[in-house]
Amino acid sequence: QVQLVESGGGLVQAGGSLRLSCAASGGTFNSYALAWFRQAPGKGRDIVAGISRSGAGIFYADSVKGRFIISRDNAKNTVFLQMNSLKPEDTATYYCAARSGRWIGFQRDEYDYWGQGTQVTVSS
Repeated sequence: QVQLVESGGGLVQAGGSLRLSCAASGGTFNSYALAWFRQAPGKGRDIVAGISRSGAGIFYADSVKGRFIISRDNAKNTVFLQMNSLKPEDTATYYCAARSGRWIGFQRDEYDYWGQGTQVTVSS
């Protein structure tokens, strides 16, 4: 059983940056592929970025490619999402997720464990 706790959300102006962190406990961190999803009010929960178990495989949604960077520190059981050049449309609750296995999943139901979410609000 893995517990995930996100932090680092907040209010930022358009063009600014935030760094989200997700600390894991209770499992073998380096046995999981990880991802960040986001959900805006009235919308579905969609993948933003994912990283494979080894860290060699990385995925970004087209909407964040070139602006967001996902990374993992297996020694610290933490996954990060560096968000740069933020836009108002990035406003959402951001969730960290983990799935057993090597590869990134792209759908919500492919993930076994979820954090509680952290709010990101980008003002124009």
